[in-house]
Amino acid sequence: MGMTMSQKILAAHAGLASVKAGQLINAELDMVLGNDITSPVAVKEFEKAGFSCIQCPERVSMVMDHFTPNKDIKAAEQVKTVRTFANKYGVENFFDVGRMGIEHALLPEQGLVGAGDLVIGADSHTCTYGALGAFSTGVGSTDMAAGMMSEQCWFKVPSAIKFVLKNKPAKYICGKDIILHIIGLIGVDGALYKSMEFVGDGIRYLSIDDRFTICNMAIEAGAKNGIFPVDDVTREYLNGRFQREIRVFEADADAEYERTVEVDLSKLEPTVSFPHLPENTRTPAEWGDVKIDQVVIGSCTNGHISDLRIAADILRGKKVAKGVRCIVIPATNTIWKQAMHEGLFDVFIDAGAVVSTPTCGPCLGGHMGILAAGERAVATTNRNFVGRMGHVDSEVYLASPYVAAASAVAGKIATPDQI
Repeated sequence: MGMTMSQKILAAHAGLASVKAGQLINAELDMVLGNDITSPVAVKEFEKAGFSCIQCPERVSMVMDHFTPNKDIKAAEQVKTVRTFANKYGVENFFDVGRMGIEHALLPEQGLVGAGDLVIGADSHTCTYGALGAFSTGVGSTDMAAGMMSEQCWFKVPSAIKFVLKNKPAKYICGKDIILHIIGLIGVDGALYKSMEFVGDGIRYLSIDDRFTICNMAIEAGAKNGIFPVDDVTREYLNGRFQREIRVFEADADAEYERTVEVDLSKLEPTVSFPHLPENTRTPAEWGDVKIDQVVIGSCTNGHISDLRIAADILRGKKVAKGVRCIVIPATNTIWKQAMHEGLFDVFIDAGAVVSTPTCGPCLGGHMGILAAGERAVATTNRNFVGRMGHVDSEVYLASPYVAAASAVAGKIATPDQI
């Protein structure tokens, strides 16, 4: 029996001719990632275990993005711990104020991850890099500590589900709608510890940002990872950016999949996840009249330049509804500067929105947009669990930048055609 894309990457990094689903392996890592919440725990475990060196500091990245610039004393102490550790062990890929960005947008942008890589990160949305043809997955801080010391991690080889994306996406449909539709279809545990492998003629219509968004939310279906094949879109993004060898792994014709799910992109409608699970998806006919208090456009899921352009196109010449707070958060400093130079900030501010420095802040209820009891937010983020963005009696509705921007103008959940 042949192997899937993910299985081939794992086999290559384990030094094995082949692997099969359920097999336990030890594999060499290309990158180990942590942030300002998970890295301090990894540092503690690293020191507790008596480790005295990092084998390859260039294979470690630490991104201070959740509460940076530091929101309080605790956040400042956490970052200080990581900064001290990074300086001691020569971790060059340490990103703090002035260099930082949201980790899952920053690492690809900086060329630190790429096709054929095996990446672990002490953050569940590390699965984002599958958009580049990498096997990337979230782990605990203890595994991060061990990975920094040994350059290795153990894995149980996942089985896979094939998602065949067909045809050209309909108007106002982007990567966020596609993955929300899929999660609504299979559920938040529909791909539990499985690889979500995306193929089909429809992927040629998806930008690299669309693919980042789709793989980013693979974890919201319970998946171990999400992955796209390497094509011209991937190569164009990596060209001049990724300095290591591009390694392409293609699924065998006889690769085994647990099932195949077909998605006709031309028939999709704008999709929103209602509280309090990403699988609770609805299309416009089912939305009803949902008044909102806040809109957040950004995060590791939808803070790319293409997302900001979409939002600006919708907001241009319009005003954010009275009583609605609209917060725009570019994912990295590079994206921030690009948006500024393109005049997008003028559009946002003239419309009555605010623009933040790159941060994960509001996505996890950290800062820069906390919700009070009874408040509702439309967000381009990735989770809408109870209390995710603030008070346990608040509500989060996950949406694309098209819907988020339109909702900011309408004062309720809406499509661009409804404003």
